[in-house]
Amino acid sequence: MTDALGSSNNLLGAFPIHPTEIRIGYARVSTGGQKLDRQIDALSKANCRRIFLDKKSGKNDLRPELKACHAFLAPGDTLVVPSLDRYGRSLQDLVNMVAELRTRQIGFHSLHENLDTLTPGGRLIFHVFAALAEFIRELIVQGTNEGLAAARARGRVGGRPTVVNDDLLRKAKDMLPNPANSVESIAQILGVSVGTLYNHIPDLKELRASRVPAPLEGSTQ
Repeated sequence: MTDALGSSNNLLGAFPIHPTEIRIGYARVSTGGQKLDRQIDALSKANCRRIFLDKKSGKNDLRPELKACHAFLAPGDTLVVPSLDRYGRSLQDLVNMVAELRTRQIGFHSLHENLDTLTPGGRLIFHVFAALAEFIRELIVQGTNEGLAAARARGRVGGRPTVVNDDLLRKAKDMLPNPANSVESIAQILGVSVGTLYNHIPDLKELRASRVPAPLEGSTQ
């Protein structure tokens, strides 16, 4: 059995295998009233050699400094964040990005939760996160399929909803970062057209890109 973080045969394998002393920080604000000072202080205290800062707020904003941070990281480095919610904007987003860091042999350390991929406990927690993310994804798919079946039983061919509502959009956004889901398959599962997803989710391309943070623009990998 495998999961998003790698083979079960190496469940608690350390990464990076050959860590360097280089620690790179990343911080961001999520509301207009927040300031980065506290996050910067925490990252500086954690001996981060360089800190990337995203100052835009809100889920739909691009995070150019995160892309620059991923591109800057080299094998053996460790990415340090003040807390998990400063890095991933959803559980699936977090799991995907940490998994990609592992493939590049880059470590990850969240200060607030004290989760470090160089420790067995930290790596175990991320595997639990991966299992939860997969469980949630399967529940979404199962619930959607059951809804489609119920709609068809009531004579609504295809089960296509007459209104694109917040619940449908939330389900689509939860599924978009997963590399196992194509935009076409998500649209089919939810009973809408591909065009509807693009029209109602302005950050669709960004959500798709967040599933694989590397290679990124400017990457030297």
